[in-house]
Amino acid sequence: MKVGIMGGTFDPLHIGHMMAAETARESYALEEVWFMPSHIPPHKHEAGASGEERLAMVEDAVRDHDAFGILDLEIARGGVSYTFETITILQEKYPQHEFFFIVGADMVQYLPKWHGIEELVRRLTFIGVGRPGTPLDLGALPGFIAEKVLLADMPLVDISSTMLRARAAEGKSIRYMVPDAVYDYVQRSGLYGIQPRSAD
Repeated sequence: MKVGIMGGTFDPLHIGHMMAAETARESYALEEVWFMPSHIPPHKHEAGASGEERLAMVEDAVRDHDAFGILDLEIARGGVSYTFETITILQEKYPQHEFFFIVGADMVQYLPKWHGIEELVRRLTFIGVGRPGTPLDLGALPGFIAEKVLLADMPLVDISSTMLRARAAEGKSIRYMVPDAVYDYVQRSGLYGIQPRSAD
C-alpha cells in the first residue's frame, strides 16, 4: 500500500494542508494519506494549542474523507518530533507499506538539515508541494536527496497557521480559511483568543 504521511504542527490545520494532501494523493496515486500532528517540531516553537486540541481538530477535519486518516504517534510519544524516528517506528509496524512524506516547498529546501536525512531518504520518498513565493529548486539540493523528492503542483494558497493565529488574536475571522470542522472546533473551544461559543 502506498501511504502518504502529512506531518505538521497543524496549529491550526487549514485548507492549504488539505489541498496539499489531496494534491499529493492524486498526483502519485497514494491509497491513503495519514495526517500526523507533531508534538514539538524541531524547526518551530512549541505550538499554541495543545497536542490534544490539535489532534482533535485534525480528526474532525479528515473524518469525512475516505482516504484520509490520522496518526497520534508523535503526540503520544511526546518530546521533540523527529521524522526519522517516526518513520522507523512506522516501517517496523507496517512493513508492507511504501511511505511518502508530504512537505511544503519551504521544507524541501530545508531537507539537508533534517535529523538523519541520509538514512531517511533510503527509507522513503518525499513529495514536495508548491507554496506561494517559495520556488521548488531541486538543483539546490544534494543529489542523494534530490533524487528522492517528487514534485506536485497545486493551486497556490497564501495561508499559514501563523497568519491564522494572528487574525484570530486580532478578532478577525478565519472562516473559509480552515475546514468547517476546524472552524467549529475553534469557535467552541475559544482557541487563539477567540471568544468561545456554545454549539447551537
